[in-house]
Amino acid sequence: MSRLLCRRFAAPRAALFPSRRLPVSVASSRSYATQFDWEDPLGSKNLLTEEELAISETAERYCQERLLPRVLQAYRDEHYDPEILREMGDLGLLGANLKGYGCAGVSDVAGALITRAVERVDSGYRSGMSVQSSLVMGGIYEFGSAEQKEKYLPEMAQGKLLGAFGLTEPNHGSDPGSMETTAREHPTKEGYYLLKGSKTWITNSPIADVLLVWAKLQSTGKIRGFLVDRKDCPAGTLETPKISNKTGLRASITGMIHLEDCPVPKENMFPEVEGLKGPFSCLNGARYGISLGVMGALEDCIARARTYALERKQFKGNPLAKYQLVQKKLADAATDAAYGTLAAVQVGRLKDEGKATPEMISMVKRQNCDRALQGARVLQEIFGGNAVSDEYGIGRHVANLYVTQTYEGQSDIHSLILGRAITGVQAFV
Repeated sequence: MSRLLCRRFAAPRAALFPSRRLPVSVASSRSYATQFDWEDPLGSKNLLTEEELAISETAERYCQERLLPRVLQAYRDEHYDPEILREMGDLGLLGANLKGYGCAGVSDVAGALITRAVERVDSGYRSGMSVQSSLVMGGIYEFGSAEQKEKYLPEMAQGKLLGAFGLTEPNHGSDPGSMETTAREHPTKEGYYLLKGSKTWITNSPIADVLLVWAKLQSTGKIRGFLVDRKDCPAGTLETPKISNKTGLRASITGMIHLEDCPVPKENMFPEVEGLKGPFSCLNGARYGISLGVMGALEDCIARARTYALERKQFKGNPLAKYQLVQKKLADAATDAAYGTLAAVQVGRLKDEGKATPEMISMVKRQNCDRALQGARVLQEIFGGNAVSDEYGIGRHVANLYVTQTYEGQSDIHSLILGRAITGVQAFV
């Protein structure tokens, strides 16, 4: 925990975001014991422990000082610097809610606060971290053997080993049960499987050292998880080409995974978990982080739109913030961010207590992604033609939030998950 609470990165939020303070003229007119805080309209900070607040401040400080200055050029160049994950590892931000193996062992709520801080800068940076922390490290932590945990988790927690999660395929996005990637026993080398198939839209795959790949056993048809260690793969059996020319998440690196009879030792297969329980369990952890992460992106959109509306003068020298339509846009987005944050914290508390259900996570992932995207799109209108310029940042958030609504369960899929839970009727087939 000591690394996470490192005071060289801890600072009050007012110090991190001085431009967002309540104007004196408004503050002085209040007669209440406490004043309305437009950054935290429903006082969600009061639900957090001192440790969680300190972790949030540490993450916010790092993200604003180290990530924000890089993001514009990284987005323009479609460039991701792997050093970011090593920096996060130095602060204890990777796999933070895992216990042991060099991980911080904090609450699920604290882990999600880290994702919110990262996504306040850019969803692509959060995506790279989420894949490392929730999908790969979380999968190994939950389903891996003792040897697999000891081998991979400590170095992954430091950002020295990078991970990727291979589930989505070119022909099967929302239908992973129909995956075509297979694993068959090696015909001549005992104790090995040969993996064959392709995965696509895989964050981190071009730079990953270890790839958690889900494949169907040819012998049984059961889906199993395999840890494909790049350094052990013979030439020509593993390729991870980068996918370029994206319109969103350009500050992250996305690629494919091509396996051509890639030999993987049996000890690299998860020992017990079978079927879609494994990948879906990993996805639930990441989905929860996304539910609070996108609130960070929406909050940044609100702050940017508010600043622009106060500074931009139109129609007889009035600031845009004076006009009713502009104020309604800000009010709607701030309400969605406040409600979404409270919901995510509540689900996180239940998750920490072992009381959360996958349907709860589907609900907050779906609702918060949808509202963040809608809010960002509407706030974009405040900027008028300037929204087209990447200097203002709002368009980047809008493009990113479309992707967050789409991956790890598109919103319509989560609607069907909730509909099944409500009615007991399966609508997927």
